[in-house]
Amino acid sequence: MAEISNDIARQFAPKGVMRVALNHGNRVLVRREADGTPAGISVDLARALARHLGLDLAFVDYERAVDVSASAGEDAWDVCFLAVDPERARTIRFTAPYVRIEGCYLAGPRATAADAPGLVRSGAKVGTVTGSAYTLTLLRKPGAENLVMHEEYSDALAALDTGAVDAIAGIRQAMEDEAEHRPGSRVLMPPFMEIRQAMAMPEGRPVASEVLAAWLADAARSGLVADILERHGVARDCAIMPD
Repeated sequence: MAEISNDIARQFAPKGVMRVALNHGNRVLVRREADGTPAGISVDLARALARHLGLDLAFVDYERAVDVSASAGEDAWDVCFLAVDPERARTIRFTAPYVRIEGCYLAGPRATAADAPGLVRSGAKVGTVTGSAYTLTLLRKPGAENLVMHEEYSDALAALDTGAVDAIAGIRQAMEDEAEHRPGSRVLMPPFMEIRQAMAMPEGRPVASEVLAAWLADAARSGLVADILERHGVARDCAIMPD
C-alpha cells in the first residue's frame, strides 16, 4: 500500500471513496456476473489501484462510453476506463494506453463485400453506436456519410437483423461473438482501427492524474496488466508497454 498525501487522496476520492466508472458497453473490459456483480479487466485494475492507494472503492455503472465521457464534469466519478480520443481529451486526462483492441465490421447476409475496404467502397449502410470510440474514429474516415447512428448497441444489432443496415461496427471480440449467432454474417478484415484503451480522470486533478499514470505504467512493466488481460481471455501481447 502506498502512502499518499491528503491532497492526492482528496483528488482521487473527494467523496471519501474512489468512484470508478465502468462502461458496460465494452464487453472486452467489463461484464456482469449472474448476480449482477461487475467483473472483468477494468474491475481488476480498479481494485489493484484502490489497494495500492489504500482507498475504499465504489463502482459507477454506465451502459455506454459516451455517458461516461459526457459526465466528466458532473463529479459523478473519479477514475474511468475509456479509449483515447482527442474529442474526449477536452474534458478527461488520459494515461498512456495499456491495451490495444481492434474495431471491426460485422457484415450481414445482404452485404457482398469481401473485406472492410470493400464494404466502405460499396456505400453500405453501417450501424454504429453514438459516442463510442470507434464511431468517433469512423466519423473522420471515408464512408462517414453512410454511418447510421444508434443510441444503444442492441439497437444497432436489431437494425442489422432487420436489414435496416448492411453491417455494424464494433469491438472485434463482440463482433465475432455476434457472428456465431447470425447465419450468413461474418467479421470483415482487416480491422478498421486499433482501439487504445487507457485509464483517465476528469480534468482539474493534475497531481492525482500523474500518480495514476505512473501507477499504470509500473503495473504494465511489472506484468500485472498482462496477467489481468490473460485472466480474462485477452492475449498478453495486447498489453502496451510504456516507453
